[in-house]
Amino acid sequence: MTFKKILVANRGEIAVRVIRALKEMGVKSVGVYSEADQASRHLALADETVRIGPAMSAKSYLNIDNIISAAIKTGVDAVHPGYGYLAENEEFAKTCEQKNLVFIGPTPENLKLAGDKITAKTVMKQAGVPVIPSSPAEVASIDDAVSISEKLGYPVMVKSSGGGGGRGIRICKDRDALIEDFPVAKMEARAVCGNDKVYIEKYIEKPRHIEFQILADHYGNITHLGERECTIQRRYQKLIEESPSPILTDSLRQEMGEVAILAAKAANYFNAGTVEFLLDKENRCYFMEINARIQVEHPVTEMVSGIDLIKSQICLSSMDKLTYSFDDLDMRGCAIECRINAEDPDKKFMPSPGKIVTYVPPGGYGVRIDTHIYQGYELPIYYDSLIAKLITHDMTRLGAISIMKRSLEEMTIGPIKTTIPLYLKIFNDPMFLKGDFDTGYINRFIEENDEGDD
Repeated sequence: MTFKKILVANRGEIAVRVIRALKEMGVKSVGVYSEADQASRHLALADETVRIGPAMSAKSYLNIDNIISAAIKTGVDAVHPGYGYLAENEEFAKTCEQKNLVFIGPTPENLKLAGDKITAKTVMKQAGVPVIPSSPAEVASIDDAVSISEKLGYPVMVKSSGGGGGRGIRICKDRDALIEDFPVAKMEARAVCGNDKVYIEKYIEKPRHIEFQILADHYGNITHLGERECTIQRRYQKLIEESPSPILTDSLRQEMGEVAILAAKAANYFNAGTVEFLLDKENRCYFMEINARIQVEHPVTEMVSGIDLIKSQICLSSMDKLTYSFDDLDMRGCAIECRINAEDPDKKFMPSPGKIVTYVPPGGYGVRIDTHIYQGYELPIYYDSLIAKLITHDMTRLGAISIMKRSLEEMTIGPIKTTIPLYLKIFNDPMFLKGDFDTGYINRFIEENDEGDD
């Protein structure tokens, strides 16, 4: 199967990224846009463009009927969903199949399993994948929540069964906190997922967040492409990612890689995806979830592996066969990614939309920028604050950090506020430089720096 034209059902930097890959592959692209995105960079790069609705995402980028209509109207062979929006939507993937459009991503069955955290954990446990101790099913009442939590031992987490990206999570340190937060977690779950199903999970204190990139073809071949360290995050949203992890030994990497492939096989997984783990203080890994899509942080894997993940997705969806394993790859050096968000770190990360009057990107050896912004671009107020991803690569971790610091100092985006000043502080922090951190690092770092500034 050879694709001639593909619709990119997304916006922002990921739409630009996919369209560029299609152009290099000789495949025509169709870009879609909302009323608020008429000046977005991806439209200038696409071969065709279709307006799919007003500014609000629910009526445009989340509108399945409008996107499918655009795909049929332009005569595409396939749809690439990017990440976010409809990328993990089972109904959207099924609709594509029904309309004879190839969904470039996992199967609807994969999306269904990955989207149900309770079922996914059950499947993994049955397959021998280590999972975090938790309730065996949905927890509906506060009495059951208290009973289960006392058996697991505090602290615990109340988590949305269908959540992702840190949504619908409450950490409860004791019984009183659980009684107070349980109904709140259920309300949050309903707000973000459409249902209030939650479960209880043992809270792993001061963990590392490690994920493994996987690729799987239609013929049962599965490989991983190494890990990404995603521990630097705020409110469960990743800020800085790197590959390889500074904490993993070769033996631990091999062990976790094998577990990641085992998890993918248990899910009968297809295409690109990510198996996410928590690593505790004793270096024991626990399965968290499968992200059934391309990840925001995929460039760091590309930089160290030499594998173009977007092109790989497209080739796998066109029935190509995987011809290599992790051991065949020439993994080179270290890559680090900073998510540049239009937020003000000094004002509790308040969004900072507006017109970009000045934009000066960095350059030089080992520097990559994925973005949709340009000088004169007006940031819409309706969407995610991510405006660019800055990625640096060198043969050593400290070398990649040095290039990142220099690049952040060069990068000028104004007058809007961005997270660049925060990253410059982090890359000068001795604990970060040593690779000594956990998922609570950002909160402690911000508190310590705020105290120092008074």
